[in-house]
Amino acid sequence: MKISVCIPVYNFDVRELVFDLKKEINEKGIDAEIILIDDASEDQFKTINRELRNEVKDFIFLEKNIGRSKIRNLFLEYAEGDYLLFLDCDAKIDSVNFLRNYLDELDKNDGVEVVYGNFKISPLYSDTLRNRYSVEREIFTQSRTDDFSVFKTVNFIVKTETFRKFPFNEELIHYGYEDYVFAKKMELAKVKFSAINNPVIHIDETVNDVFLDKTKTAIDSLYQLSLNSENLVYIKDIKVFWTAQKLKKNNVANLFLFFYNILERKIIKNLVSGKPNLRNLDFFKLGMLLRRMN
Repeated sequence: MKISVCIPVYNFDVRELVFDLKKEINEKGIDAEIILIDDASEDQFKTINRELRNEVKDFIFLEKNIGRSKIRNLFLEYAEGDYLLFLDCDAKIDSVNFLRNYLDELDKNDGVEVVYGNFKISPLYSDTLRNRYSVEREIFTQSRTDDFSVFKTVNFIVKTETFRKFPFNEELIHYGYEDYVFAKKMELAKVKFSAINNPVIHIDETVNDVFLDKTKTAIDSLYQLSLNSENLVYIKDIKVFWTAQKLKKNNVANLFLFFYNILERKIIKNLVSGKPNLRNLDFFKLGMLLRRMN
């Protein structure tokens, strides 16, 4: 069983991640290759990471940024493994048995096609809005689960044949919801899934105001998805979308927006502060989506 470790790179130093992966591959005799695709990073990061060219199977530098979905699909042109292990570039390995843990799960869990490994937050950035959201809303705490809703793209392995059938939606050029739609398509197709606590450490330095801008982008991506009726089956259970639809159906969306517009400055002030309230983030997202829908 061969693994292709696929790392989309954008404005991050991936040397430590690559060397840690190589160390386990070499010490444990794991059949694996590492592929890097740089999505038009700034020159300083290209320069830093170029020293990895002789350390990996392929290192491709793109001239133009193609986005989070398309770049992941592009790995199919280079990968030779039976399974694709996708890792975000801003991740660090947390266990000397990281790859072995995935291989053991694939061996023991007959027929499993997708395994999600979870992530941790670096203590250096744990108080930011982005990472508080991760801890409270995204990271699962069980030792294992078969609930597809916990899936995130930061750290997962997928059978290559399965990924060919269910690539990422390339309509989603910008940040937001590509992981949800990808997982929902497989869930509806009854793809066998498991999630195990085999985490990476996520090094997300995004400050609060930048995360709010990214949240606006994500809401815009969700709105764009909603314009295509074929996507509704995939997004109908997303909480903010479901809530917005319900408010519109009950003719109270404008009433919500009336009060949201009054409170918006106060909500944003809290979200960019040192003690952001996640309930305010829910209101912020709902307000942004209802504005787009109007």
